[in-house]
Amino acid sequence: MALLEICCYSVECAVTAQQRGADRIELCAAPKEGGLTPSYGVLKSAREAVTVPVHPIIRPRGGDFCYTAGEFSAMLEDIARVGALGFPGLVIGLLDEDGNVDLPRMCQVMHAAKGMDVTFHRAFDMCRNPFQAVDMLMELGVARILTSGQQPCAEKGLQIIMELKAHSGAIKVMAGAGVRASNLELFLNAGVEELHSSAGQWIPSPMRYRNTGLSMSTDAKADEYSRYGVDGESVAVMKSMIEHYHV
Repeated sequence: MALLEICCYSVECAVTAQQRGADRIELCAAPKEGGLTPSYGVLKSAREAVTVPVHPIIRPRGGDFCYTAGEFSAMLEDIARVGALGFPGLVIGLLDEDGNVDLPRMCQVMHAAKGMDVTFHRAFDMCRNPFQAVDMLMELGVARILTSGQQPCAEKGLQIIMELKAHSGAIKVMAGAGVRASNLELFLNAGVEELHSSAGQWIPSPMRYRNTGLSMSTDAKADEYSRYGVDGESVAVMKSMIEHYHV
């Protein structure tokens, strides 16, 4: 049966996802940045509140995946903290200037992870040669890659995902980006064994008073009175589809 991973941006969302059937949680902060490392407080609270496996993302900033020495040093510190808190896995990805997997740094990551389950995230979709990247990551001992098949969404990249799956051997290929109940059967029919979804929706802020003439964001168009959260019903529907799927 396919495994359902839900991307969550708060402890509350992780609890909801677990209650509605998620098999694993990817824990992040900052949805508008595509996911950044959660704070220590969020990490600690998640360890106490959630019993399914939780894999925090290790990503110090938005943008590309080619990091400075200082950023990489911080990532190693975050890996140590996640390990010390007892998380079973983490999510990370590093590329070099030429769009290849940053092999020397990923070697350091795997050493720092000390046997934790490592997912190489959608930095994979920005790499130059995905099949070469799979071979490198497999040799490193990475558990899985999260990919949309190098397309804007996994549905469009399904052909590449299937080619990667056939090529990958021991490493798992998890489909993510735009995976939802409406297209879930496409991935199940294709034999994809792990599925990643945010199952999310934008939730209005409960604040009644709003100073509309002032913004805390550098993006003047940003809506600061909505938050991204898991839709529990979406998780439940996808889990039910997986459980009742027959080849």
